[in-house]
Amino acid sequence: MKIRILAMAAASALVLAACNQPSEAPADAPETTETAEADDQMAPDFTLVSAEGEQVSLSDFRGRVVVLEWTNEDCPYVRKHYTGPMQALQQEATQDGVVWLTIISSAPGTQGYVEGEDARGWRAEYDASFTHLLADPTGETGRAYGAVTTPDMRVIDEEGRIIFTGGIDDRPSADVATLDGATNYVRAALGDHGAGRPVATPFAQPYGCSIKYADELEEGAEAA
Repeated sequence: MKIRILAMAAASALVLAACNQPSEAPADAPETTETAEADDQMAPDFTLVSAEGEQVSLSDFRGRVVVLEWTNEDCPYVRKHYTGPMQALQQEATQDGVVWLTIISSAPGTQGYVEGEDARGWRAEYDASFTHLLADPTGETGRAYGAVTTPDMRVIDEEGRIIFTGGIDDRPSADVATLDGATNYVRAALGDHGAGRPVATPFAQPYGCSIKYADELEEGAEAA
């Protein structure tokens, strides 16, 4: 596993092509609309295997706030946030008692997929502060949540309701410079909820690299 956390003036056309990424959710993506996600939707339960090989279920954490983060280490949009802001937000959240689950829904053999020692070393490699790094190689969990990009975020309250869905901030760019002055919707949602207020922005358009789902690869192979 390699780490390439760079300061990028802008993501080049070649990098974006390699990422095969739309700047926003593609038109045929699973439904992640403001109407659908702002309506006290209950979070689907799931059980995934962590980098350490243990089974982790969302239901294990009922009664606690949970953040879900979809990631892909080779995505320039993920690398932008992992220059430090993502780790800082993870640390803030977990110190406040939030459970942070980082999920990799990349299919085996595709960009972002890790296993074995690479998965076990992910936390140290990126100086991350998530609670668990979880593998979703079939994409079943990602599909259940309508996750379409990396990063793509969810905030779930103590009763299991999704109170925030979508893009992490209001700067849909891979340029590190755009972090300055950005509104981080996950931090804002956690703050609103912790203060007993309704979440002011329950949905933000996701942006980043498209998740490489296993079923899409199978459909592509059949079409070929």
